[in-house]
Order: sequence, then C-alpha cells, then structure tokens
Amino acid sequence: MEECKMRVGSLSEQVLNSLSKMLDNPTCGWRQLANAVSEQPKFRCSESELTSCSLQVLSAAGSPGRTLLARLADRSCSMDFLLLCLRKIDHQEAVQYITTVVAELIQITVQPQTQQATVGGRVVMTCRASGPSGLSYQWFRGKEEIWDETGSTPELVLCPSAPGHQGPYICRVHYGGNFVFSQWAHVRFVQAAGASPGCSSTLFPGSVSGLHVIRQPQSKAVSEGDTLFLECNAEANPPAQYEWHHNMVPMTQQKTRSLKIPCVTTAHRGQYKCKMFNLYHEAWSDTATVTIGPSSITDASWVEVERGLDSQEVHRFRPGKYPLQQTVNPPPSARHFYATDKVALLIGNMNYLYHTQLCAPIVDVHELTNLLRQMDFKVVSLLDLNWQEMHSAVTEFLLLLDKGVYGLLYFAGHGYENFGNSFMVPIDAPASYTSEHCLCVQNILTRMQEKETGLNVLLLDMCRKRNLNDDVIVQPGLLKVTANIVFGYATCVDAEAYEVKREDVSNGIFISFLKRRVCEDEKVTVMLDRVAEDMGRCEITRGRQALELRSNLSERRSLTDQIQVSDCSASHSARNLQWVIAHVLPQSRCLQFDCGVKVQLGFAAEFSNIMVIYTRILEKPEEIVSCCAQLTDFPGDVDIDLKKSNQDTLLEAGSLLLIKENLPSPEVPSLYTRIRCLQRLRRELTFTICLQYTYSNMDEDVQERQPVTVGKPLVSKLNLYEPRPPRACSASSSSSLDSFNDPECSSFASVGSASNEWSYHAQTGRESSSIDSLTSSRRANIPEETDSPELFDAPQPLVASKSLPHGQVNDTNYKFSDMYNFHSH
Repeated sequence: MEECKMRVGSLSEQVLNSLSKMLDNPTCGWRQLANAVSEQPKFRCSESELTSCSLQVLSAAGSPGRTLLARLADRSCSMDFLLLCLRKIDHQEAVQYITTVVAELIQITVQPQTQQATVGGRVVMTCRASGPSGLSYQWFRGKEEIWDETGSTPELVLCPSAPGHQGPYICRVHYGGNFVFSQWAHVRFVQAAGASPGCSSTLFPGSVSGLHVIRQPQSKAVSEGDTLFLECNAEANPPAQYEWHHNMVPMTQQKTRSLKIPCVTTAHRGQYKCKMFNLYHEAWSDTATVTIGPSSITDASWVEVERGLDSQEVHRFRPGKYPLQQTVNPPPSARHFYATDKVALLIGNMNYLYHTQLCAPIVDVHELTNLLRQMDFKVVSLLDLNWQEMHSAVTEFLLLLDKGVYGLLYFAGHGYENFGNSFMVPIDAPASYTSEHCLCVQNILTRMQEKETGLNVLLLDMCRKRNLNDDVIVQPGLLKVTANIVFGYATCVDAEAYEVKREDVSNGIFISFLKRRVCEDEKVTVMLDRVAEDMGRCEITRGRQALELRSNLSERRSLTDQIQVSDCSASHSARNLQWVIAHVLPQSRCLQFDCGVKVQLGFAAEFSNIMVIYTRILEKPEEIVSCCAQLTDFPGDVDIDLKKSNQDTLLEAGSLLLIKENLPSPEVPSLYTRIRCLQRLRRELTFTICLQYTYSNMDEDVQERQPVTVGKPLVSKLNLYEPRPPRACSASSSSSLDSFNDPECSSFASVGSASNEWSYHAQTGRESSSIDSLTSSRRANIPEETDSPELFDAPQPLVASKSLPHGQVNDTNYKFSDMYNFHSH
C-alpha cells in the first residue's frame, strides 16, 4: 500500500507502545529521531517540548519515545517521513518493525454503495482493500454470511435479484488475525415496468448499454461574472460516476453530476460534455455549447482606463444601453438604509485545554453584547466552545440570517492566519493544531453571503501569526461581489493581539477602544477607522498592535440603522421566536418543605450558555432559628466550581459581570450558584435543594432534600454538542454550512415546548404582555431573572450590568507588563 497516505496517528496503541520501547534508549533513540524530524519546521520540537519528553522517565509508566510519537501524530506526520528519519539515524530494528506492521495493515479503498434494484435484474456490490497479498473477503446480509460463490470475492453479484436480497450488506476483509469492516450499504427494490426476468445486462428497459442517461446538459449564454451551471444525470447499476470535459480536456475537479463555475470569464467559453460510467458501462452526454458575453455593466456608458509601460492613460468611451448619468445613485447623505433584522454571534474562548488560558474574552463578549443590544441586535453570546460546539453555533447563527439582515460575528480567543485565511481556534484544539481543528472565517462568510444579507461584519479579536504546523492551503468558496463586507481585525497580519490585565477584570485592547465608538451613527468603516486612529494615539499599542480594516462596503450602512420589517414581518417574527427559544430561562418557583419553610428558586442569564441560580428563604416558622437552602447533585454535563457554589454574593460565586443595580440589600440573604457550559447539557437540568435548619431547642442541624428539574435552559435546547445531520429544511432555514461537510437544519424546530415557555414569559415578564413584544428586540434581548409575580408587588430583577465605563483610555493607566498575548501557537 502507499505509505505516504498513512499517518502516525493511524497506528494502534499496541504498535505505538512497542515502537516507543525501541526509541527509549540514549544512543539511537527518541532524541536522535527528534533531531531528524526537525528538518521539517512543522515537526520541530521546542526546548520545552523536549524537556517534557525527558521528564517522562520520572514516571513509572512514562515513555519519552511515546510522548514524541504523540506529538508527531498531532502534527499529522506521515509514515513514509517517519521511516525516512528512522533510516537516517540507522535504527534498523524500528525500520523493520514499522515496515512489517505497515505491510500487514488493511485499508479499504472502495466502499460498497447503496443501490436500487428491480426484480430479475443484476446487482453488484463492490468492496476493495489494500494490504498484504492474499486478502480474504466475507460478505454479510445483516448478521447472516452469504455463502454464494461471489460471497467470498471483492464483488458480490446478486443475479437474478429477488425481493429476498433486499437489506443491509457489509463486507469483512481479513488477513490472518487482522480484519476490517466496510461501511454498510443497502439494496432496495423499486418497481420497473417491463423488467425482464433472468440475468439482464441492464436494469433499465430500452437501454442497451446498461446505463441510461435521463438528463442532458443544455447550451447556455452567460455574462462575465455570472455563475455557470450545467447538469446531467444517469441511472445505472452500479451507480454511475461522472467526469466533465471542457473542449475535450478533463476537468479533474468536476466529478459530480452538477457542474458549477462561479464568476465565469471568457476562458470558460466552449463545449462541455460529461462522461458517465460504472464498472461495466460508459456513456457520453450531449455537447453543451457555452458562450460568454460581456458583463451586464455594459448596460451603462463607461470609461476604460488603460495604463501602459509609460504610465500614460488611454481613455476609451463606450456607449451603452443607457447614459451613465441616469444610473448614478443619489448621494449617500440623501439615502437612508434599513435592516430587515440584526443578528450577532459572539464567541469568547478562554479556558483552553492545551494552550495558554486567556482572561479578557469574558469581559469583551459581555460588553459588546450590551452595546449591540442597545442597537437592537439579537445577540447570542457563548463562552468556551469546543470544535463541534463552534460548528453548531455558527450553523444556528446562519439560520437566523435572511435577505437584508445585518449579520455580525465576533470572536475573541486564540487564532492564526495562513495564506490569507483566518482560523478561530476552539478550546479543545490539540497542541499542534491545524486548519482541520479550527474554523475558517472565510468559509463562514461565503455562507453568510448566500443568505443575501444586507451587511456582513466580522470582528476578529485574535492573533494573526503564521501557523508553522499547518501547511494546508484551504480553498474557501468564492466570495460574491456584494459590496457589503467589513472585516475588523484587532491586529495586523503576522502580528499578535493583546489584553490588558487589571485587578478585577481584563479587557482586550481592541474592545477597550471599540466600545467607545461602536454605537456611533456612522458608516461601519468610518467608525472602525476612528477606532484605529484612537489605537494609534495610544502609547502602549504603537508599534505592537494596530487595527486592520478590510472592506468593500459601498453604501453608508451603520450598525445603528433602524430595522424595517414591513415587507418581511413573518420571517422577522420567526427569527425573533427562534432567538427567544434559545434564551428562555426556567420558570421561577417556590418550594414548600415539610418543616414549614418556603424557598424561592430564581434564575438569571449571564451569557447564552451561563446561568446563575439563587435561593431565598421566603417564610420559616418561629421555632426555626436558622436555615439555608443549598443546591447540590448537579449533572456532570455542566461545569460548576463547587468551591464557589452556594455563595452569599455574586462576586464570591464567580460572577463578575451579573450584578444587582440600584437595589437595596435584601431583607433575607440569598445564595448564588453559577452554572457554565450549558451547551453540553444532554438531558434536562436536574439538581437537589438541600434545606438545612436548626430548631431553637436543638443543637443539631436537620436536613430536608427536594429534587428539582428545570428543563433545558437557554442555549442547551439547541444541543450544540450534536453534529447536524442532513435532513430537509424549511423555507425559512434552508441553507447549511457546506464547509462543515453535512447540510444541516436548525435544531430550533426540535424544541417542542419552546413556544409555550415563551408565552409564559410574555405573560409574566416585566415589560411585555404578548408575543407581539418580540418585535422589540432591544427589550427581548435583556437577560433577566424570572421571579414569580405573585411573590412581589414590585419585583426587582437581576439584569446584566451595563458596559464598563466608556471613558477614554488613559495611557498612564496601562503598563506594557500588564499586557498578555493571545498566543496563536
């Protein structure tokens, strides 16, 4: 088999352990191998990494060689490069061992495919594998082995096919004690008129080739810059494969039945044909002639400026369909722009598993959340997301976008930039992460454009250093010329972003300046230009961090633009409801204990995935001299710091941002518990209230316990831990994130009782009394406590605090020693 296609990470634990024992020696071992692999920068180990390997000898089960191999596996080291380095250090034993292991490995190269068949036809299931010579094959239908003469060959032939052949099939490929299974493939029978009995050469009547072309590509005339789309289709058994040809030259990247070429030029004109084939048959489509005309911009008069070697300008006037003067738009000051809605996704990653932990994202996300809500944005704010959760969160964000919607994405955390593409790093990214462990921002932008949004703003508060571990050039989808894209980078290319650490909270440099300007009624690019000027005047950032703005925004669109929903009120209301479902807090409740104590349980949202629960003693009998209600027995899905649970103040509970504003001290103290990472909650949130009390005539405490279930609060309803399966989508949420492999639909639709929960809050909330209040997103966006209205005449909610003071940044208040890098790798 081709070793270059195999990675060190594909080796079994047993093989890696055996190999590490061979490398754990001082003369020809792991140190010599580390020097050899350092010829390629991506595999070079730093001094600290080498020291970490050395220290493994202090552990009884530690192995320096095994640690080095794990680092090589994390960096996608290939088997052929490992063998090359082992040969360089002349480690014959390891070379012979790996060569033997690789030769015995079995890898399936052709998987069986699901097929449709008719009674009396011919079905061929194919499974092929590479590995040692003499591989054996076993076919199974379900759990039953197939004993036909082809049941032990790479190709299982069912001829003539019968209804009894319908079902799931799998192939087992084995050699000695090693074996692998193929993927499952299904045979399903369909009705076909005129199907002849016996072993026919074709599954389709009237086709002598065994492959029936049912759709031909059509000739087209398109303009430069448009998208060319051709399609052909064939019915065949086994299923047909496709290969497109342009002027009789194969198009190696076009291997599906649909040919799509965005932004065509005159180079794409000519004749197109598609070859359709399977193991037994081959057919060609009709020829489709494609003509490429001039761009539609020629509808107006225009002037071409041509610069020669002598820099002289040559002007050519070309009359068009209409005079140019008639196409000129009114000046920006005379036009008013509106958004059909405003949606923002804010992600702050702090607690990285294998990288430097950050301090500022929690404050940055919180402050920007409050500022955007003042401008009527629907904000989803999330902290500490892993790879799958970030993918799912972005998918849900995209499903809230629609035509004319303003979409804003903000990310604070570790990141990097390679070959012009920006990558956001999840908290579970390995030590030597690459693009496959991260999210590409440009891929997200292409999906935002497909929604025909009115404005796309991407604010990236992260490093943009080059990632030497990643040599893959990611090819995101081609961006459309929509003239509504704004990129705000916290720092320049190949530079780092910083955060300022203070006594209580930390701020990123970018947000420290952005929060002073973001609410200005100015074109987005003008506002960011002013932020860049402010940063440039700050002494500590000069020469270290400078905002970079990239934009093609041609209209005077501002984040403060009003929302106008008259033309799309239905879709606007649907988005409001979808957003609200992900921000529903549990209903406040009162619990009566047998001893006569009455306890109130309340909830407040700090972020979309962080909630604070508090308990208050409302009533107690006179004979009870002291009592308190504490929360315990939380599920392992959520993250709770037990040392900070059931605290007397929010600050002691770990909540720096959710504070009581303008409230007198409560007559009876409360206990606060902060719950993080609600996006990982797989079941309804269940916990226990433990009431501890003491009678006046007793010295010992008495306990009573009551279990409580509060459903799935806030963003936990979306099940962000789940990959989005491909399934049909509604018209309002039909797009998916192609760069995330599978077409996906919003999991909002799976929340059964969400609308009922919202109805309750609409009826009992402080400001609104009906579902119509959804149209005021500023009011709906405020995360608030859910008290029972019957308990208080004038309930005082817990609300998210306003942004920290927007005073000008004083250079004397900062010290460069207080600044911490967002280390990219």
